Amino acid sequence: MAVAAAPDHLFHLRNNFYLGSFQAAINNSDLPNLSPDDAVERDCLVYRSYIALGSYQLVINEIDSAAATPLQAVKLLALYLSNPHDKESTIASLKEWLADPAIGSNALLRLIAGIVFMHEEDYIEALKHTNAGGTMELHALNVQIFIKMHRSDYAERQLRVMQQIDEDHTLTQLANAWLNLAVEAYLIFQDFSEKYPMTGLILNGKAVCCIHMGNFDEAETLLLEALNKDAKDPETLSNLVVCGLHLGKSSSRYLSQLKLTHPEHILVKRASSAEDSFERAVQSVA
Repeated sequence: MAVAAAPDHLFHLRNNFYLGSFQAAINNSDLPNLSPDDAVERDCLVYRSYIALGSYQLVINEIDSAAATPLQAVKLLALYLSNPHDKESTIASLKEWLADPAIGSNALLRLIAGIVFMHEEDYIEALKHTNAGGTMELHALNVQIFIKMHRSDYAERQLRVMQQIDEDHTLTQLANAWLNLAVEAYLIFQDFSEKYPMTGLILNGKAVCCIHMGNFDEAETLLLEALNKDAKDPETLSNLVVCGLHLGKSSSRYLSQLKLTHPEHILVKRASSAEDSFERAVQSVA
């Protein structure tokens, strides 16, 4: 007689986190009868939700030196994001932990390493720690990294691995959407919006699909709805800048807000670089 699978007490919490319902993940995290390992994973998801909401200092203050390795890794991510001008010491600590045989293979530590090095646009270093996989989040991060490297062939292989493990997993569906942006991806995000509460992540996903399909008016409507949910979300602001350019509308308000709240964003850096190049060109002909 087959033994019934143990209930997954963290299923809804994970889904809230994966789909960008960070406040819901925090609010619904008081779960009874968790094993010690599940309790640590629950705490990691909650603190990562706080990080996603920009509450870095809360995470830094609450996770002490006696906490488990996965929680220490989450704290390191908060430290990295909270002080972009002093990243070097955080990255040095991360590399030291990864080199430690006792903890270096921890899945969440490797995931945080992948996230940090992807932020640094050091994709080869990121893959050193994520490419072995081991969890659905690691596989999903690999898909994101390969897409950023413009290696859709490798991203497709990672997606096939995820589909073999669990084709219906939320991260498998998200990875499929990232890889197949346009019509198929739009339908996946539409399905999410019908099954789950509408979040900024879902709205941005639908909007990017519309941009790829040339439906800029619909994209703008979705992005303005996302902006009402979170006026400081970097993806919403950057997508509104792109959308405004295609529609011939001024997007300086959104770019200014992005510069103010996320000065390290790649779009801000590119805009600043373009402005500097323009100034040099003007001076050269003055």
